Amino acid sequence: MTGQNTAAGNAKSTGQAVAEALGLAMEMDESVFLAGEGIGTSIHVNPHLPTFGLLERFGPRRVRDTPVSEAAIAGLAVGASCLGLRPVIEVMFFPFVTLASDMLVNHAAKLRYLSGGLSHFPLTVRIKSGLFSAGCQHSHFLEAWLAHVPGLKVVCPSTPADAKGLLLSAIFDPDPVVVVEEMPLYWSVFGEVPGGDHRVPLGRARIAREGGDATLATYGGAVHTALAAAEELAAEGVSLEVLDLRSLNPLDTASVFASVRKTGRFLALHDATRFCGYGAELAATVAESCWDALKAPPRRVAAPDIPVPFSQPQEAFYRPSAARVAQAVREMMRA
Repeated sequence: MTGQNTAAGNAKSTGQAVAEALGLAMEMDESVFLAGEGIGTSIHVNPHLPTFGLLERFGPRRVRDTPVSEAAIAGLAVGASCLGLRPVIEVMFFPFVTLASDMLVNHAAKLRYLSGGLSHFPLTVRIKSGLFSAGCQHSHFLEAWLAHVPGLKVVCPSTPADAKGLLLSAIFDPDPVVVVEEMPLYWSVFGEVPGGDHRVPLGRARIAREGGDATLATYGGAVHTALAAAEELAAEGVSLEVLDLRSLNPLDTASVFASVRKTGRFLALHDATRFCGYGAELAATVAESCWDALKAPPRRVAAPDIPVPFSQPQEAFYRPSAARVAQAVREMMRA
C-alpha cells in the first residue's frame, strides 16, 4: 500500500482524524460513549492511535475499558442503544468480530425491523483491520460478510478527511453502522482534515482520480494501491479512473454506473480474499446494469484464498500490489 507519508502543514494522520471525530461527537452529544478493550490504557499511548487522550478528556464513565469479550462489548452497545444512548464500540482486530456476530447480526441489525420501523438503534462499531504481521488470527478482511447483512451499514475510509467525516456520520446515524479502519493508515497516511462538524454522507463514493480508459472501484487502504497503479499506467498512456467507494452498504451504484458508462471497462480491487469477496458483488452489479456499455468483461484483483500469512514477505505477496493491478488493466485493455 502506498500512502501519503508526510505530515506537512496542518495535515493530520488518519488516527488523529478518528480521535478528532470521537472527541467532537462526545462534546456535541452527552449520550455518546466509547467502549472497548484497552481504549483508555497504555495500548493507546501513541498519539496517532484513535482514542489517544480521550480518557483524560472525558473520564472513565464515557471511555470504558472492557473485559476481553467482544460478545459482551457488542451486547453492551445493543442494550445502550435501546435506552437511547449512542455507543461507539471498538473491535480490536477484524477476526474478533465473529465473536460479536450474534449481537450485531441477530439483534442490532434486526431490531428496527422487529419494531416495525418505529424505533431506532444508533450504535457504531469501529473495527481495526489491515495487514501488519499479526498472523491469520488477527488479520482477516470480513467486510463482505458484514455488508451482506440487511440492517447494517458498512463504510471503509481511505483518507484522514473521510475517516473523520464517515465516523461522524456513522455516530449520528439512527441505525447501526460498521466503520472499518485499517490500522496501518493510522500512522502512514496524512492529509488535510476539515475542522468542526465535518460529515461525509453514507452511501456516496468519490472519484479519487479521473480517467477515461477504465474504471477501478475499491475502498480502504487499497485505494492507495489503485492510485499507484494509475500512476504506472499513466506513463504508458492508459487513463485509469479510481473510484473510492467509501461505503459498501449502501453502495453508490449511480457513481459506479456513471464511471463505467464513461470508460467501458471495470475492475474491482480489494485486499480481502477473492472467492465471494465484495468484488464479486461489484462485478455482478456492473454486468447486470452496464452490459451494453462494457468493452471487456468485468475483472477482479484480490488476495488469494488462503489465511493471511505471518511472514512479512509472504504477507506482502498476499496483498494485491500496484503491479498486479496495472497488469490486470493492461489485459483488460487488450480484450
